[in-house]
Order: sequence, then structure tokens, then C-alpha cells
Amino acid sequence: MYEFAVAPAVTNIRRRGVTITAVTPLGLGAELELGPEDRIIKVNGRTVRDYLDFRFQTGGETDLVFEVRKKSGEAWEIEIERDEGEDFGLNFEPIIPRQCANECIFCFCKGNPQDARPSLFIRDEDVRLSFLYGNYTTLTSVTEDEMQRIIEQRLSPQYVSVHATDTEVRAYLLGIDENRADISNKMARLMNARIEIHAQVVLCPTINDGEILRRTIFDLAAYYPRVRSVAIVPLGLTRYNTDARLTAVTPESCRQTISEIISIQRELRTRLRTTFAFLGDEIYLRAGRRVPGRKHYGDYPQIEDGIGMVRAFGNQFAALLKRLERRSIEKRNNLKGTIMTGTLFAPVLRSWITKLNDRFGTKLQVEAVENRYFGGDVSVAGLLTGGDLLAARDRVCGDFVIIPKSTLKSDEEIMLDGTTLEDLIDQIGLPVLPLDLDSFVSMLA
Repeated sequence: MYEFAVAPAVTNIRRRGVTITAVTPLGLGAELELGPEDRIIKVNGRTVRDYLDFRFQTGGETDLVFEVRKKSGEAWEIEIERDEGEDFGLNFEPIIPRQCANECIFCFCKGNPQDARPSLFIRDEDVRLSFLYGNYTTLTSVTEDEMQRIIEQRLSPQYVSVHATDTEVRAYLLGIDENRADISNKMARLMNARIEIHAQVVLCPTINDGEILRRTIFDLAAYYPRVRSVAIVPLGLTRYNTDARLTAVTPESCRQTISEIISIQRELRTRLRTTFAFLGDEIYLRAGRRVPGRKHYGDYPQIEDGIGMVRAFGNQFAALLKRLERRSIEKRNNLKGTIMTGTLFAPVLRSWITKLNDRFGTKLQVEAVENRYFGGDVSVAGLLTGGDLLAARDRVCGDFVIIPKSTLKSDEEIMLDGTTLEDLIDQIGLPVLPLDLDSFVSMLA
């Protein structure tokens, strides 16, 4: 998702200040004669390490003193009086994440082909990214300075990869010693400071499933609502994962997990009035089971981890159909194209597109694309590559092709295997539209 520079997790690295990358014309920053490549070193005498520090130290303050290192090398001290809530109009360099120091046996980075983009091998372990983007951390290498920062700056919620509350099992999964694997004191400290925690379990058959999983869920549920939820997602293996300690997730193991978790969820709903322990959508789809209804997911606390995405998509698509009917959209017989997606989501999407075709005369077809780049049991849409899509181009019909927007980098029209959108258009010979549901709706309107 990002092309990051990486700082080792075991090193307490501090850079001097944070670099400005852009200044809004006529804004307060421009009035102060700040410019790109200037670095803000301190605010009111306190060191600034990144833009989170800057935001925290300037928040609510109207009288400020900046220590600035100009692009030219000059040192400036700027005294500022600003109106309450007045924005500085400054953009800053992205956060440089700390790298994970664990050796998780299931780490997806170990399943990349050798020629994969360098960013795919970055294993971030950063509490700042946990707060900002919902990235998971294990807390095994978190420093005292970082713990204090989470609490002082209220970097809540934090997303924590627990995997197992049994310390021996957790140490085995993370590839570290039991002393480092035990984060109970760190968790307690965060919870006592009212930092909300969302936990994750990457489910590895024969290692942390069954009774170990049951114990993990109930151990975490004992801290509700400070531990707000736990997401249980399946191990993903590519054809490059060769670790003999790992057992592939199968439809049978998914059905077994669902059967075991249903009674736990029922008990927790009675006790906590929330489902609390949520299974990843992939588990239901692989098992051939229906994804639970809207009420099951509450406020969708872990939707970015694939918890409730299918249900949310279905609800949104149903609302789309009703909206189109209310607007009396005419038949769209001229709308003919192919929608490419991963093999896991294709049946779900196909059922909704069939309803759209039947009601509005569109002629859209859904094609399930096999992931040959990663292989193994990788079947989610967002990990499809240009090579995968091109391998299925003989199945393309109509005037255009729709691909999942998530297959492209967030800041560049390039796919995981280096194929650009332009390459894809040239080789398919039709317009290729990278869309999410919102942009698909705009196309239909």
C-alpha cells in the first residue's frame, strides 16, 4: 500500500524535526514564510518527531513558538499568535514506520515472489500506524517512549495482533521467546489509561484453533469494553510459503471453526450485548456458509480487517437498487461490460449484478480471476495482479472492463506485479475502469 522507508524496531531512532512538503498559499504557514523542505524542530520547546507530534503539540494552542531549520540551513525561531482552530496550511512528510522484529511463521511477507515490489517485503510494527490506519502491532517491541506517547497523545484505538493468550503458543507463532511474547502488562497499562484495544487472531489450523482459540476469546472478553472486539481471520498461504509448521485452511476447517464459534458468540452476546468475537468474511465464504446479517456486526468495529465487508457491500448494493428504482432509471441496454474480481468474492458479486441486469437491462458479466501471481489459497480481489487479469482477457465481453480499485496502489496506477493501468488498457484493448462501489454507482447514475 505504501512505499516506506523503514526504521528497525529494535532501535530508538529520533530524527530532528518533521519536514514540510507543501504550504497552502495565503495560509498561516505561508504568512510565516515557511516553505517545502523546511523542518519544524520544536514547538514550545518540545521536540517534534513527526506530524502526529506537531498536531498534538499545536492542538488548541494559540500562542506558539516554533524552532525551524530552514531549507537553507538557517535556524529560525518564530513566535506565533493564531486564532483558535486556525489551520496552518502545512503538509508534512509521511511517517517512517518501524519494522517488525518478530519472525512470525505465518507472515505474508514470506509468501512473496522474489521479484515482488520492495514495499511488499516491509513488515511494519508501528503504534502510530495502528492509530492512524488500523495496522496491527504485536506490542512485543514497543518502547517505553512509545507507550508514554500512546497514553499522552491518546492514540486510541490501538489494533493488537494477539493470536493467542497462551504465551507459549504466541511465542511459537511469533518466532520469539516467551518473555517477549508476554504482553499482558503492556495491555493492562494501555487499558488502565483508557486506550481502546481491538484484537486480532490469525487462525492457524492445529496451532491456535480449537481450545486455544476459545481460551483466547474468553480471556480477551474479560476486559470488555476496554478490549472492544477480536477479529479472527484465516491464515493465507501463497505457493511460496513452504514452512512445514503451517497447515492450510480448508473449507472443512472453516466449517469446524464456525460451528465452534457460534456458541461462543451466543454466550458473549448474552453477557456483553455484543458479538465481540467476529469471524473474517473469508471463513464463511470458504465454508460455503451465509455471511451473518447486519445486526451481527454492530458498528462494524473491524471492517477494514475483512469483518463484515460482504454484508456491508450487500446492504449498500440493495440500497443502490432501491435508489435507482426511485429515480426511475431507464433500461441501460447500452451498458455492456465485464467485471473482474477474485474467485472468493465473484459468486457474491455475480448474484447482485444479476439483479441489476434483470431490473435495469444492463449487460454486465462477472468473471472470477484466479490469482496465479501468489498462488496457494490467495483468492481475494485486492491481491490480483496485471498478469492475472491479462490471463483472463479471453473471457472479456462488452465495451469496457471493470477491475477492483484496490488492485492499484493508493497513490499510483500500478499493480502488485508492476503492471500499470496503461499497460492493462493497451493489452486488453478496451477501457479499463478501476472502481469501488461508490464510483460504480456514479457510473450508473
